Amino acid sequence: MTKKIAILRGINVGGKRKILMADLRLICEKLGFSNVKTYIQSGNVIFEVAKKATDIKMAEDLEKAILDKYGFEVPVIVKSAAEIAQAVQDNPFYQQDLEEIKPLHLTFLKESPSAENLAKTETYDYAPDKFVIKDKCVFIYCEGKYHQSKLTNNFFEKKLKVAATTRNWKTVLKLLELSK
Repeated sequence: MTKKIAILRGINVGGKRKILMADLRLICEKLGFSNVKTYIQSGNVIFEVAKKATDIKMAEDLEKAILDKYGFEVPVIVKSAAEIAQAVQDNPFYQQDLEEIKPLHLTFLKESPSAENLAKTETYDYAPDKFVIKDKCVFIYCEGKYHQSKLTNNFFEKKLKVAATTRNWKTVLKLLELSK
């Protein structure tokens, strides 16, 4: 069995695109995922799979199941527990003994961006906010509040031309803990 984490974008925000976590767990179980757990209402699902489906295929299956049940689209990104652990290790802004993690965020990318889009995006400077792109992760340091930053999902999706969703660092660390 392999541990995976599905990260849903834009559910249960402002009373829109509402999905109960109990219902989300049932949808996942119907897709053949086992030991399904959810973390907070924003759509984080930890599960195990025995089948060899790709992360992209599992994400597409979950997107379709949600669309069939609720009638709205929800982008999903699936990562392995090992990828989450690697992301925690790779974050250039994070130190294990760091007391203040509020400025830290991680944008998960569904696919690797093209070299051309990556090079263009890396030229943007929104200081004091900073970002570093590595593989399918965008590590973000926001001096102020994330919702006031220009370094949003939409920014990275538009510039990198790949689907993205962001979690604060507290959530990333909790997903890692729950996936062990």
